[in-house]
Amino acid sequence: MKQLLRKALVLGVAALSLGVQARADKGMWLLNELTKENIAQMKELGFRLPIDSLYSLDKPSVANSVVIFGRGCTGVTVSDKGLVFTNHHCGFDAIQSVSAVDHDYLRDGFVSQQFSEELPIEGLTISYLSSIKDVTKEILAQLKKPKDELDRLAQIRKICDALEIAEGRRLKSDHKRIEVRPYYANNKYYLLTYDVFTDIRLVFAPPGSVGKFGGDTDNWMWPRQTGDFSVFRVYAGKDNAPADYSKDNVPYKPKYHATVSTEGYQKGDYAMTIGFPGSTSRYIPSFAIQNRMADQNAPRIEVRGAKQELWWAAMQADQATRIKYASKYARSSNYWKNSIGMNKALVKLDVLGAKRAEEQAFNQWVAQGGKATKAYQGLLSEMEQAYKGQAALMRDYTYLTEAYSGMEAAALAYGLKDIRYKDMAENGSKIKAGIEDVYKNYVPSLDERVLPAMLDILRQRVSSERVAALFSQIDRDYKGDTKAYAKALFAKSIVPYKDKVLAAIEREDFSHVLAEDPAYKLALSLREIILPLGKELNRYNEAISRGNRLYFAGRQQMNPTKPMPSDANSTMRLSYGSIKPYSPADATEYDYFTTPRGILEKNADAANPDYVVASSFLDLLKKKDWGRWADKSGELHV
Repeated sequence: MKQLLRKALVLGVAALSLGVQARADKGMWLLNELTKENIAQMKELGFRLPIDSLYSLDKPSVANSVVIFGRGCTGVTVSDKGLVFTNHHCGFDAIQSVSAVDHDYLRDGFVSQQFSEELPIEGLTISYLSSIKDVTKEILAQLKKPKDELDRLAQIRKICDALEIAEGRRLKSDHKRIEVRPYYANNKYYLLTYDVFTDIRLVFAPPGSVGKFGGDTDNWMWPRQTGDFSVFRVYAGKDNAPADYSKDNVPYKPKYHATVSTEGYQKGDYAMTIGFPGSTSRYIPSFAIQNRMADQNAPRIEVRGAKQELWWAAMQADQATRIKYASKYARSSNYWKNSIGMNKALVKLDVLGAKRAEEQAFNQWVAQGGKATKAYQGLLSEMEQAYKGQAALMRDYTYLTEAYSGMEAAALAYGLKDIRYKDMAENGSKIKAGIEDVYKNYVPSLDERVLPAMLDILRQRVSSERVAALFSQIDRDYKGDTKAYAKALFAKSIVPYKDKVLAAIEREDFSHVLAEDPAYKLALSLREIILPLGKELNRYNEAISRGNRLYFAGRQQMNPTKPMPSDANSTMRLSYGSIKPYSPADATEYDYFTTPRGILEKNADAANPDYVVASSFLDLLKKKDWGRWADKSGELHV
C-alpha cells in the first residue's frame, strides 16, 4: 500500500497541469481556425513554439496526443507505448467495472508492474481525431428552401447523415467514427473522422481517498487537493491499427505523445489546455439564462439532491452497494454540483445584467442598420416570447425526466419491452448477458426507498393536472401513501429482481407478463406524460433555434473584426491564458496551487467523509519527504 501511495504522490505531481489555477483568455478555440489575433495573444502571454507544433495537417503535433476518453472525457497520450492520462472521475466507471468487495480498486487503488498485469476494460474506447473537413458549402448547396427552422434542421441532418455514410463507405473500417458537427450556432459544419481504439487497459488508479479527495464538497471548487487522475494504455494490432481485444495485441505507438513536465509552474507563466469540452452557451440571451436557472437547474438540484441523499446513506452502510452505486452517484452528483455552482455564479457575476446590455446594444444596431439588418428586426423579442412560453413546460419536464431517471425499476422495465420470446432461440445468450450487465449495479431495496421520494417531489412540484393520472391509483388504492405504493410495487413486480426476469424471458407470454407488471405500468404512465410534454416544448423550438442562429450571425455582422469562438460541442478546442491567483470575494485571494497542508487541514474535519484519508497516506504527508518534487521553498504542489 505504501508503494502505491508513493506512486500516487509522484504521478499527482506529474499530472500537475490538471490542478493548476490558470486564467484563460475567453473562449474555446478551434485549432484549425486560430486567427492572427489568437496567435499574437498566445505569444504575448509566453507561447514560444511554432504554431504548427500544436495542430497540423501535414506532420505530427500536440493535437495528435489528445484523445476522447470513453463517452466524452479528455485524455492525453504521454508515451510511445500508448500510455494515456485522464481524470480519475473520467476513469471512474472503468475502475468500478473491475472492482469487487475482495478487490476494491475504487477504495484501495490499483497499480500494474508490467504489461501482463494491466486490466482490460470491456466497452471502453479511446478515440484520436484523424481529420477535419469544412463541409459547410456542400451542405448549404443541397439545402432546399425550408418551410421553417425545424424543416431547415431536418434537411441538414439528412444531408449530414448522407455525408457520414459516404465517408464511412470510402474508409471501410469498423474502427472509424465519422460525424458532421455544427458550429457557430448552426452557421458552419465540419466533417470529423476519428480512429477508435477498443482494447483499453487500466494501468494505475490512485486510492479513492486521493482520486476523490474532497468529493462533492470540493467538486467545481477551489482550493482543492484531489489527485484527479488515472492512467490507461491503448493497445493495437501488430500493424499498429485499432483492433478488438486480443492477448496478442501490443501497446499502441501514437503519431505524437506529449512530454510530461516536472518543472512546475510559476505565477504569470503561459498555460493552455487542449481537449473536448462538452458544451457551452456563450451567446444565449438573458431570457435563456433565466430559463436555465429557474426551470432546469433548480429542479435538477432538488431531485438529484433527494435521490443522492438516499443513495449515499445506503452506500455508507454497505460496501457492496457502495461499489455498485459509486459510478451512478458520481455521474449524478457532478451535474448536480455544477447546477448549484452555476446558479450562484450567474447571480454573483451579474451575468443577466451583462447579457441585457448586449441585447440593448444589438437592438440599437438593428434599429440603425436599415436594410442591412432587416433579418434581425424583432428577433430578440420573438426569442423572449418563446422562452417565456416554454418556462412552465420546461420546469415540469425537468422535474419529470429527472425523477424518472431516479426510478430505476421503471426504467429497467421499459428497457425490457423489446425482448421477444421468438428471439431467445437465436439470441438468448446475448440477451441474458445484457440483462446480467444491467442488473449488476442495481439494488432493489435501495430503489424501493428512492421511488416514493421521487413521486413526492412530482406531486409537490409538477402542475397537478399534468400528473393527475399518475397519482390516481396511488390515491385510490394507497390513500396517497407513496411508500405503501412502492412497497406493493416491489412485492408484485418481477422487474427489480434479475433472477425473476431471466426466468420470465424464457416464457412465450413474456410480453403479456411485462405489460401487466406494475413497474412497466409506472414507466408507461410517466412516458405518457413526458412525451406529449416534449412535443409541447418543441412548439417553441423553431423560434429558439432560428433565433440562436440569427443572433449569432447578427453579432458577427455587428462586430466583424471581433473573434467569436464557437460554443463547445464535444469537439477539440484550445483555451489559453496565464497562471494567476484567484480572488472570489472581497479581501480573499486563493493561490494558483495547493499543498499537502490543505489535505491535513481538511482531514482534521472528521465530520466530513469527503476529507477522509488513509492513515498510511497521512503518515507520508506528515514526513514531508518530497525529494526532487519540492519547489524552491521546499513545498510540494498538489
